[in-house]
Amino acid sequence: MRWKIRKWVRWLRRNVFRSTYEKNIRNAASQIPFDVLHIVDHDKFSILLCDGYFLSGRPLWVSFHDHFLTTGSSFNITNKLWNSADRRLVIGKEMGKEYSRLFADKSFEIITDGLFPDEISEPAPIKNETITIYFAGLLHIAYLPLLETLTNALDILSKEGLKIKFILRGTQFVKFLDQRSFEVEFRPFTTNQDELKQELDSASILYLPIKFKPAEFYLYSLSTKMVGYLGSPGCILYHGPADSSAFNLLNEFDAAIGCYTLNTDDMVESLYKLLNEDCKVSYNAKKLAKNHFDFEKIKKRFWEPK
Repeated sequence: MRWKIRKWVRWLRRNVFRSTYEKNIRNAASQIPFDVLHIVDHDKFSILLCDGYFLSGRPLWVSFHDHFLTTGSSFNITNKLWNSADRRLVIGKEMGKEYSRLFADKSFEIITDGLFPDEISEPAPIKNETITIYFAGLLHIAYLPLLETLTNALDILSKEGLKIKFILRGTQFVKFLDQRSFEVEFRPFTTNQDELKQELDSASILYLPIKFKPAEFYLYSLSTKMVGYLGSPGCILYHGPADSSAFNLLNEFDAAIGCYTLNTDDMVESLYKLLNEDCKVSYNAKKLAKNHFDFEKIKKRFWEPK
């Protein structure tokens, strides 16, 4: 029921208590000394501090992580932020190009998650013993059909003699995963990065689902979960639209095997293709990680703009 409660809390905040909420934000922000105002365009309140009085001549940087139609922002707010910003930081090139088309042809920079060199592990072949499939993070309800397609395919592979273990870290309990012909393990949410890295490094297959709708989400958002997956020894199994921002990048480097439907047979075919890859996509994933997601380069790009 939490999402329903959250819905009403948001409605009250945006309507009944809006002026009080805005006043509290401005009062709190005015107590913080700053040289640059960095805003994430993620709500109708994103623009609240972007007036000339509050900025007082200081630069405005704006990060655009998801399309405004999926975040609670609006065309007018995003338009104003895009055109007012001294720097526009986007999650990927698709987002930057779309906003340049919608609002104005402005320069933008790609800033996203990154990996340290010691977080990029050597590729490892998928062993014939237990094949470990790993998924990290909460699972939105829109992803359940994708997960069911995967698990139905894993049932088929398991009945054909493959030993499979599916690990879900930080995901809510999913009833249809009961009584499968392969092992399922739910692990609780954790912020222990060493533990998470160890789990990622021990996985044979890293499951990366991207929901099929809305189009504004998958066409322009880039999964930050993917960045962590790129540094792991196993192979990425992408599941979602073939024209998503995430898969465009993965496909450019041949860094994943994809399944683009909710058809179980298609998923079985993709899994067998991945099992026969012999590290190729994993090697390519490491190349992609080093070329695009070097943390030190991203940090330098953020703090030392040209």
